[in-house]
This record gives sequence, structure tokens and C-alpha cells, in this order.
Amino acid sequence: MTVKECYEIMKGDYDDVISRLRTDDRVKKFLSKVLSDPSFSQLCNALESKNIEEAFRAAHTLKGVCKNLSLTNLAYSASNLTEALRGRQDYGDDIEPLFKKVKKDYALTMACIQML
Repeated sequence: MTVKECYEIMKGDYDDVISRLRTDDRVKKFLSKVLSDPSFSQLCNALESKNIEEAFRAAHTLKGVCKNLSLTNLAYSASNLTEALRGRQDYGDDIEPLFKKVKKDYALTMACIQML
């Protein structure tokens, strides 16, 4: 699989990332770092323990990592969750569907990166 094909499958913006990083090798290098980024596991742990403040930070960090690498689909779902968590004190019914979408997009993104 090429880097461009990977971006197409995970619904990222290949043209945007290549305009900044310039080569597929550099894109691969930074994508490989996403595999070890702790943001998603921190998000899962924080939501499981209903720690909204930590969940917000983790979702916000995940969103930033994804935006920097033009992982558009995951960045969008992480952004939606981030905004739902912003300034909240409690865990509401609206959080679970947003988190499910993040989990789905995260799984697809990680699977594509691992295939590179």
C-alpha cells in the first residue's frame, strides 16, 4: 500500500500532509509515531473513570496530532468529542456516541498505518 492509498482509505488529506512534509518517507516516519502516541488510551481511561477534565485533554491532544498529520476523518471525530467535553463537569448521554465514532475512526486509522 502506498502512503496516498493509506490516506484515501482512512479518509485523510494526502495532498495537505505532503505539502508540509514533502516526501512519503517523512510522512511514514511521523505516522509511525502515531502508533505509540498515548492520547487515545488516555482518552479511554479517562472516560471509563468519568474524568471529564482528563478526557477533554486527551481528546484535544488526539485532535491536534491528527490535524498535524492531516488525518482528517479522525481529527473531525476527535474534534466533535473535544467540543462536547469542553467546560463540562459531568458525563452526559451525548458523550458515548461521539466516543464510539472516535473509536471506529481510530481503529481504521491505526490499521492503515500498520499496513504501511
